[in-house]
Amino acid sequence: MSTFNRRKVKGGTPRFAKATRAFRHSLRRPRLDEDELVRPTLRRRGIYLLPNAFTTAALFCGFYAIVMAMNLKFDQAAIAIFAAMVLDAVDGRVARLTNTQSEFGAQYDSLSDMVSFGAAPALVMYEWSLRGLGKWGWLAAFVYCAGGALRLARFNTNIAVVDKRYFQGMPSPAAAALVAGFIWLMDDLGFAGTDLTWAAWTITLFAGLTMVTNVPFYSFKDINFRKSVPFIAIFVIVLCFVAVSSDPPKVLFGLFILYGLSGYVIYFWRLIKGKPVSIIQTEPEPADEDHKD
Repeated sequence: MSTFNRRKVKGGTPRFAKATRAFRHSLRRPRLDEDELVRPTLRRRGIYLLPNAFTTAALFCGFYAIVMAMNLKFDQAAIAIFAAMVLDAVDGRVARLTNTQSEFGAQYDSLSDMVSFGAAPALVMYEWSLRGLGKWGWLAAFVYCAGGALRLARFNTNIAVVDKRYFQGMPSPAAAALVAGFIWLMDDLGFAGTDLTWAAWTITLFAGLTMVTNVPFYSFKDINFRKSVPFIAIFVIVLCFVAVSSDPPKVLFGLFILYGLSGYVIYFWRLIKGKPVSIIQTEPEPADEDHKD
């Protein structure tokens, strides 16, 4: 019987040879360091567009208010601050409803609030009325600006230990609305800022100091918008819109004057009743499945 010489495969069997070549090829491939392995993951990370778009709009309104004050258009500056307040109330709700909360959004919102409710009202009030007081004028404006910064910093650090039903001190949007509402109302009535310098000084100082006090202000955060309400509640909302639209400067300034005084009413009422005036929680808050912030 004839025999044939079988050719031997170099490196063993064909399957073993392929595995050997693949292993040698992997050894020649450059090894990626840790930075190169992490970098593609970082590139894929982004930010949520919808809530941050509202925050950017609020930031623009604060910047626009400063520009309008420099152009001596104080009514438009005041309206821009109120628009920033509405947008600031919307962006957080949008983030929670769409489940797009992020640490970036929280930090961006604080920086936007500092411009719209800290720097802008102080500069607008200074340009409108406080400039004529010299040193006392810019000191009052700085007290307000510093109070806004401290208020926001304390809010960010105490957010986990403060009773959610109340704010610790007047919230910065309400303080800004108090200052801007006074400017808008007096401008609408035809008064010049130079005629009301000490009234403007008092309101600016009151708003700035109230932001850093421990006076509790109702936050309206325990209102559950997902639950059904009686029909009369919708009618009350309609009446509020009608009242505001009838004369916005007077109605809005009156509302925020009442809100600015309500904190002190709650504070002294608790003091008289012997209840704790501090809103810092000492016990964990019970879980509420129906309403989560």
